Amino acid sequence: MNEVTRLLNDLDRGERAKAGELLPLVYSELRKLAASKMAQEAPGQTLQPTALVHEAWLRVTGGGNQTWDSRAHFFGAAAEAMRRILIDNARRKHAQRHGGGQARLDIQELELAAPASDEQVLAIDEALTRFAAVHADKAELVKLRYFAGLTIEEAAVVLRISEATAKRWWAYSRAWLYTELQPPP
Repeated sequence: MNEVTRLLNDLDRGERAKAGELLPLVYSELRKLAASKMAQEAPGQTLQPTALVHEAWLRVTGGGNQTWDSRAHFFGAAAEAMRRILIDNARRKHAQRHGGGQARLDIQELELAAPASDEQVLAIDEALTRFAAVHADKAELVKLRYFAGLTIEEAAVVLRISEATAKRWWAYSRAWLYTELQPPP
């Protein structure tokens, strides 16, 4: 019995700590498998082989209820996990809620805080009032950023949320307001 099979058997018996010993032994083979899977993908793929290996590793070893008959069984499961990750990634990219093939617009390039006329300020205020009725917490972030001039970090502290949450809320809020402020077609 080789070292990989021994460690897989240990994992089957619930010895989760053995996963740390297993990864260095199988990493290069998983990396080759991922590179082979990625070579079949269309150009412009944003997922990298290393990320694919890591995600597949989490899926294959993370559930805790898998049993491995052999080394080949483990690598077969890893290959299947990689295939599913690539399929999920493709579905996510083409999903209608993610734009479904529409051109991307960099939200950071939009300037909500640009100098505005009185009519624009009123339009922003009205849109913000509508937004607050649906998302009061996110509207508060917009007020702090747009009207008070706080940075993301400062607004996160004021709202007692993480900086990552504040960034997500800010991106969502800007997109929502941008859509609301566009003239009807």
